[in-house]
Amino acid sequence: MAKKQSRKPKKTSSRTSSKTSGSRAATKTAALKKSPARKAAAETSAKKSAKTSAKTSAKTSAKTSGKPTARKKIKSRGRVVAPTKRSRPKQRIAISHHREEDFKADGLRAYAKYRDLGIAEASSGLARAHVIRLIGPCNPEEVSKLHFHDVDFQMVYVLKGWVKTYMEGQGETMMQQGSAWTQPPRIKHLVMDYSDDVELLEVILPADFKTVELTT
Repeated sequence: MAKKQSRKPKKTSSRTSSKTSGSRAATKTAALKKSPARKAAAETSAKKSAKTSAKTSAKTSAKTSGKPTARKKIKSRGRVVAPTKRSRPKQRIAISHHREEDFKADGLRAYAKYRDLGIAEASSGLARAHVIRLIGPCNPEEVSKLHFHDVDFQMVYVLKGWVKTYMEGQGETMMQQGSAWTQPPRIKHLVMDYSDDVELLEVILPADFKTVELTT
């Protein structure tokens, strides 16, 4: 019988490993060769981007600084301050009944008697009210003198009789029982004539005021 020839194993492992190691070495060498270029390219790209961003920021800042900032003017709304209320004086009830002895010649005019109704004291000087009796007969030389009162308010009501008055801007007016009128502050006026029995109710604010006599 013929002897079987034993086949020698192929030496593949050493060749394969040598080829693999060679390939790795080549790849490594190529990578080493390429890495400086990549590094340089990366550096160049970084520098370019830095320059671009610097230019852009410089342009933006120049535009911003060149143009005035447009801001809407906000109108400041001033705080509305509520007006301070004047403290009113304390008041009390005032009651006055008719008594002849209450008519006294202690008022503004010597030709009149006054019955004070207690309003000045009760209102702490806010107002004054009195009944006035003009003493007859009327003497125009004493009575008919032009004057004005420095008051805030004045009102007169005829209780009985009549009185003839003159007021600047109004002229002569005959006031009879039941008539009433107001005299604005500082209006020039005078009494021209009156009946012997005339009685007037007068209300004035404030209770104390100044009277100015005028020469004609």
